[in-house]
Amino acid sequence: MKFLKFLLGFTLGLMLLVLPLSQFQPEPLAPLQSLAVQIDGRKKPLDTVALETVQKLHGSASYKQTDGSKLNYLQTYFALAFNDRDWNNEPFLLFSYRPLKEEVGLNPEQKYFSFQELLASKPLSTVINRAHAREIAGEDLVRLEREALSIEDRATLLYRTVGNNTLPLVPHPSDIKGAWVTIENATELYPSEAVANLMALDQQVQQGYRFGAEHLDYVGQLGGKLKQSLAELSPMVYPSDATLNREVFYNHFHPFGKAWMMFGLGFWVMLGSLWFKPLELYGSAIGLAAAGLATEAYGFLLRMQIADRPPVTNMYESVIWVSFGVIALALIFELTSEKARYYLLAASPVAVVCLLLADRLPVVLDPSIAPLVPVLRDNFWLSIHVPTITLGYAAFALAMGLGHVSLGHYLFVNPASNPTVKQRIQTLSQFNYRTLQVGVLLLTTGVILGGIWAHFSWGRFWGWDPKETWALIALLCYLVPLHGRLVGWIGNFGINVAAVVSFNAVLMAWYGVNFVLGTGLHSYGFGTGDSQIVVAAAVAADLVLVALTVIRHRSRKPVVHPLIVEEVTMSEGLVKSFAGEAKSAS
Repeated sequence: MKFLKFLLGFTLGLMLLVLPLSQFQPEPLAPLQSLAVQIDGRKKPLDTVALETVQKLHGSASYKQTDGSKLNYLQTYFALAFNDRDWNNEPFLLFSYRPLKEEVGLNPEQKYFSFQELLASKPLSTVINRAHAREIAGEDLVRLEREALSIEDRATLLYRTVGNNTLPLVPHPSDIKGAWVTIENATELYPSEAVANLMALDQQVQQGYRFGAEHLDYVGQLGGKLKQSLAELSPMVYPSDATLNREVFYNHFHPFGKAWMMFGLGFWVMLGSLWFKPLELYGSAIGLAAAGLATEAYGFLLRMQIADRPPVTNMYESVIWVSFGVIALALIFELTSEKARYYLLAASPVAVVCLLLADRLPVVLDPSIAPLVPVLRDNFWLSIHVPTITLGYAAFALAMGLGHVSLGHYLFVNPASNPTVKQRIQTLSQFNYRTLQVGVLLLTTGVILGGIWAHFSWGRFWGWDPKETWALIALLCYLVPLHGRLVGWIGNFGINVAAVVSFNAVLMAWYGVNFVLGTGLHSYGFGTGDSQIVVAAAVAADLVLVALTVIRHRSRKPVVHPLIVEEVTMSEGLVKSFAGEAKSAS
């Protein structure tokens, strides 16, 4: 019966994989999606080029036009590449950092700007020029300047994309690592008659697309012929169909976007198992979580096959890895406990938030797959250091979730007057203590592995780099309450408060060093984006919630059972009696 409940939940989770149904509809431009391009240091399908370009420019995988209609990323990319409108005056470029907009005199409420609006802003040009000058001088840039440079990069990318006919589509004749060229420059590598065929097909594709949506099937057929002609030029160098189609499938399957739906549904089913115990929903909740975890694992497998490396390079990969780790740890704890329930109840919202952020903020958390920077290449220690330390973050995120569940009990119910709640808090605190121990073990191991990697890469084990320093601070922030609990300095309430508050040190080591400080040797993980205000507001709100819980907990008078009062009175009487007898004897 338990297995059937689990199977029901797992099957229900997998059913979410078919959503949206549009993913199974045939794409008329499918042959063009898998057209190989050598760009940004690797060979990838045109579908990926389109997705990454539109996300970097617009901050979204689709574009809502001024008439209200919506284009997907491939349609948007072709509209840019074939220059089907006046893109100079189209409000398309994302500009979300409010302080910079206020600094340069642009409307702070406006999210998208045209290329012409940004080009005409002299104050913005002044900030950009100042940032370049400080870069040349070797000075650290302030946040405003880094954001200005990202806007410049966005505008430059738009300029290069609109009317672009310079994609390196033509493979090198023999060298698998050789540079590819555009169709216009293909005569440098191939005979003129072969190039003439390519140019004719390319022109036909462009003309066919401009004729409108009713000709897309014909355009797709032409795209297939163009791809076949390119592959026949150099069969040993051109990527296989399986390789290109795998990446196209990964882009459209969207595994991490589907996983958060399963985790979210699993959360509500687990909550239902607490409210409606006769329904025995626990097994189904476990099945949903397992289905989500399997979907994430499949997504990681696809991503590693595409990148040919572990997911260790950027903030996006660490965020989705933490979501994977927090659910995996919760399931392990659930399976080693007797229907604990609260592990998964606390883990699911954390995983959903992580995956939603990764899914909805492509500008802040860049999901593109890029070649590794030199310091990260061929390094065994790095490949185990990053997953280990982020698993430590996942354990602390789980502890933070458990802490919130416990503090919720303290905030709304007086445990001293409710034996059931008191016992539940005791159980939750034990769960939390156990999770914190695992987190400290993983983070300590990750820090040591990071030191070994630093020794091989930079020639020193420890250098007080901001990333290293904050990892150590985070570790100490958890070691103190753990030892305090061990020696009796803090109790159940204290360990739950520490689990919530100490996570801010993890947040600083994980997010703050990369997006707020932006300095140090871990520069490959730095990023920009208008997220600091949101994160700061969330942290402040959480600390206010903790403070209110502490105030409410301390303001409550302890409830003493009448039997205990009677026993205390009897004890005091015995003490006085013994004291009187002792005085008489003396």
